[in-house]
Amino acid sequence: MERISVHQFITLGAAVLMGTTFLPVASIVTGVGGRDGWMSVLPGFALGIPYSLMILSLLEQYPSNNLLQISETLFGKLIGKLIGSFYILVAGYLGGLLLGQVGDIYQASIMPLTPLGVFYLGGIILVLLLIQSGIEVFARFSEVIFPLIVIALFLNIVLSIPRIEQGELLPILSEGFKPILVGAFKVMPFPLTYIIFLAGVIAFLPTGEKELKQLKSGVWRVVFMVGILDMLIVIIQILVFGPTETVRLVYGLLVLGKMVEISRTIAGVESVFLGVWFGAAVLKIGSLFFATNWGLEYVFGLKGIKWRLSLCVVFLGIAFRYVRGPSLILEIGLVDEYLIMPFVAIWIPALWGVAHWKKGVGIGRKETRSGGKG
Repeated sequence: MERISVHQFITLGAAVLMGTTFLPVASIVTGVGGRDGWMSVLPGFALGIPYSLMILSLLEQYPSNNLLQISETLFGKLIGKLIGSFYILVAGYLGGLLLGQVGDIYQASIMPLTPLGVFYLGGIILVLLLIQSGIEVFARFSEVIFPLIVIALFLNIVLSIPRIEQGELLPILSEGFKPILVGAFKVMPFPLTYIIFLAGVIAFLPTGEKELKQLKSGVWRVVFMVGILDMLIVIIQILVFGPTETVRLVYGLLVLGKMVEISRTIAGVESVFLGVWFGAAVLKIGSLFFATNWGLEYVFGLKGIKWRLSLCVVFLGIAFRYVRGPSLILEIGLVDEYLIMPFVAIWIPALWGVAHWKKGVGIGRKETRSGGKG
């Protein structure tokens, strides 16, 4: 069975968690928190830490099993298959929507005359090649792409500093803490979408005592690394555009890329950034494709290239269904907030609670027998 190392897990986790969150995050948190919206980002991402740690504790108890297999073990076959079916639906549907977002971004930004199908087909072919190569190759791909994503984002932030308008972040906490808490709730679907992938990839993680400790500390590093980077992205957009314009610009980072100039001679470098960010989109879509594929394999026993090709067709069909930007963004938000967030928020704690309850009952029985013998 394939295995990925702790380092690959950290890099892959950071890449999947980041995904394309850096594009809409500023508009989302500023819409509810105003100029203080940047304070919502890190708490919102941090909410994913307890869910990740619960999953890793289940890995310790049920090594080499994904959460779909563990659900059938703890909840029974019927409930386990119902959970697995819903898992497949939400992962596959969101993956198709994000494939549609790739076309929406690239056609609107740099290639307005290129048919959407070209972007969709290019993205899904690359995803399929990664899936066919296996999780180890997918992890190695993330080790190459994620550092480039971080460098591109950092350059975009630094090169935008000359356009900062002073005083845009002031006054701080002018409306209290409530908007920040609401903003954190709006950010929470981002880490919970990562949990969808983590629920399947744990079957490929090392299970030694030393490695488990490293995995748990790695979760903290992943969440804070991505959370801080996204927070900086929100801050720079508020400083450059102001709160009102940041809310209006759904893909404000793309606008920043268009504004970047180097020594007043080089401009229009957004196409370079978009080339790197295409890799980020492929990683995110690929993680959801993997999750959907694992669901089909473990819940319904559907394996092989023909089912993966069928899944590609489904992703393409969903992408073509939402060809307009506003409707696509609205649909992604609805899936995140009303499907993935409540599903993960209930499923993981329930699974963790039942697993530890059964473990506790088993320990209690052993102690009772031991006491009886004495």
